[in-house]
Amino acid sequence: MSEVPKTTLTSGKVEFFRHMLALKINDLLGEAEKTVSEMTSSVKENYPDPNDRASLESDRNFELRIRDRERKLILKMQEAIKRMDDGVFGICEVCNGPISEKRLMARPVTTLCIDCKMKQEKMEKLKGE
Repeated sequence: MSEVPKTTLTSGKVEFFRHMLALKINDLLGEAEKTVSEMTSSVKENYPDPNDRASLESDRNFELRIRDRERKLILKMQEAIKRMDDGVFGICEVCNGPISEKRLMARPVTTLCIDCKMKQEKMEKLKGE
């Protein structure tokens, strides 16, 4: 069984990403709490006009879809923090090569280097056609 390489990032860089992810998680959780609070504490609006009711429901559904996407992002962020704890943050899970800091800055939850991600997207595109 081959050993998984450890991150090539300095401990300072890893802590930078850990702090960045923790702040973003807290922001997203705060937004979720605000949404729940607004939806539960607001007086039940009784719109006699069906178009107004439909608009309100559409807005609420849209808000809930956004929060669900953010929930999934929070899980990815927590997984990234676990990879930091395990010492493998910034290592591609396909080729075991380093993921560039530039890519991690753009998408700190990534598990693939840019080359492996491009290959994956190319394969998905071929399967979709």
